[in-house]
Amino acid sequence: MTTDTKQHTLTGEFRTHERFRSRFLPHERTILVYLPPGYKARAARRYPVLYLQDGQNVFDKATSIGEEWHVDETAQALIEKGQIEPLIVVAVYNTGEHRIDEYAPTKVPEKGGGGSADLYGRMLVEELKPLIDQKYKTLPSAASTGLGGSSLGGLLTMHLGLKYPTVFNRLAALSPSIWWDNKVILREVQGIPAKLPLRIWLDAGTAEGPDVVGDARALRDALVAKGWVPDHDLRYVEAEGGEHNEQSWASRIGDVLGFLYPTRPQSG
Repeated sequence: MTTDTKQHTLTGEFRTHERFRSRFLPHERTILVYLPPGYKARAARRYPVLYLQDGQNVFDKATSIGEEWHVDETAQALIEKGQIEPLIVVAVYNTGEHRIDEYAPTKVPEKGGGGSADLYGRMLVEELKPLIDQKYKTLPSAASTGLGGSSLGGLLTMHLGLKYPTVFNRLAALSPSIWWDNKVILREVQGIPAKLPLRIWLDAGTAEGPDVVGDARALRDALVAKGWVPDHDLRYVEAEGGEHNEQSWASRIGDVLGFLYPTRPQSG
């Protein structure tokens, strides 16, 4: 079903939670939930979940900065073709000018702020995920729960994935802002005592520049050094001609979903 109201075009079935409030963060936000084809509230079947940051860019061009990610159309088509497992996608809107504070793990005043990523993580883990698990037919285990984002949202995803491996086991870091705070995320990966049970998609676009691609390779290498295995539990992609924008991320989201939510059964 495609709904089209006020230039908002969404493919599939949605639920909106407006003015979601957290006791950890001062600013309320919208949560938009995509439900897969065949979803029935009274049925026994339960579904894996993917939480995506910058939620206004995920489904809807009317709320997006320019282009959207087309996650609804892409997920709907792949599910209907049996190419990925049916999943629930939770789009968590950012709060505009407070985005850098909420997404960056450390404070860098000259780069616009930061430092509240851990509070954002508590919002996700202690407030939003329990709400979603209560209201929807989710598979609540870490093995069935993913986290994703791009740019600073990709940095946030990596940071929280390392912090909460008992909550999120599937990570999508698209063009992550590895440069933040002298590449603090590389030090975080190097600092973990052992490999974690995370299935990770990591990418960068070749048109984002040599520094961005170099940083992405460095993060890939840091993960491999800890025991992640390329094309097994780590998919690293350098997207030819890919830029740092929603259009480029939209072009890769089908592959992201295919890697993180394949139809074949996964152990664990």
